[in-house]
Amino acid sequence: MVEQVREDTKADARDRPAWWARRRGRVLAALAVLTAALLAFHRAVPNFPGRPGSSLEAFLPWLGLVVVALFALALLRRSAVALVALLLPVAAWTYLFGGLFLPGARADTYDLVVVQHNVSDENTDPAGTARTLADAEPDLIALEELVPPALAVYERTLAPDYPYHAVRGTVGLWSKHPLTGTRLLDIRPRGIAEGWSRGLRTVVDTPHGEIAAYVAHLPSIRFGASGLASSSRDESAALLGGAVAAERTDTVILLGDLNGTVDDRGLAPLTSRLNVAERGFALSFPTAFPLARIDQVMARSATVAHIRTLPATGSDHLPVAAGITGLGTEP
Repeated sequence: MVEQVREDTKADARDRPAWWARRRGRVLAALAVLTAALLAFHRAVPNFPGRPGSSLEAFLPWLGLVVVALFALALLRRSAVALVALLLPVAAWTYLFGGLFLPGARADTYDLVVVQHNVSDENTDPAGTARTLADAEPDLIALEELVPPALAVYERTLAPDYPYHAVRGTVGLWSKHPLTGTRLLDIRPRGIAEGWSRGLRTVVDTPHGEIAAYVAHLPSIRFGASGLASSSRDESAALLGGAVAAERTDTVILLGDLNGTVDDRGLAPLTSRLNVAERGFALSFPTAFPLARIDQVMARSATVAHIRTLPATGSDHLPVAAGITGLGTEP
């Protein structure tokens, strides 16, 4: 009897590795399916308490690293089940983000080139920053966090190539083409003190016709123990979206530090009305290790064909440059 128990125990020990490997394979397969579900149905993740939905969407492309890690583990475990299950998140990620890697329109076919940059109110080299932006030879340069005396430096440095500019509060637009009808854009959410001025609207008279240009800097978001704090950003985005919806000029270009990615549902009042970049990731924040693109270029009745980052400046954001196509021809 004792010998039989010993033999059974030895048999269990021999069988356990295979059983354990199958179990690990099923766990990896389940994680793959969960990752695919988060990618495909991220809008279904509730946004309360703590706005977990927006938190997920802020870093949604990084789920691709989870897929890579699961793939490596599946190979290590030699789990066919897990490898097959991984086809789901691969397909979902490719559908959402794969197109950003495809070749876009040639640069010489762009109707306009625009640059967007939060220059930082602590930037110690505004002149060098201005030269870096001008080196990209854009038609428009939108800046946020403009503060004196740095504003005077930007005006002086950019003046030779950008004779037209408009500044309202801490945001401004420099242009190679005439600007008219510039006005302050009120996107101040409730609870923020008077004097907070982070939006402007102007009309750019381009060779392709008039374009309404919006420059905005939405309130910051914060991650804390209670989750994501984005209510002020979301309220400001809704005000900005309402202004864009009421705009009578057909073609609109929005440039700004929106403190959110284009996947973040908090920016839905904008992304539901405006086209986002078709090509390019252009992760812009923070400069030391960019995790997300919160500096955006969007358009209505035009296409943001490609977006890319420019070299680092004295800011904690990287500048982004975008090529715009699909503008009408001046009659």
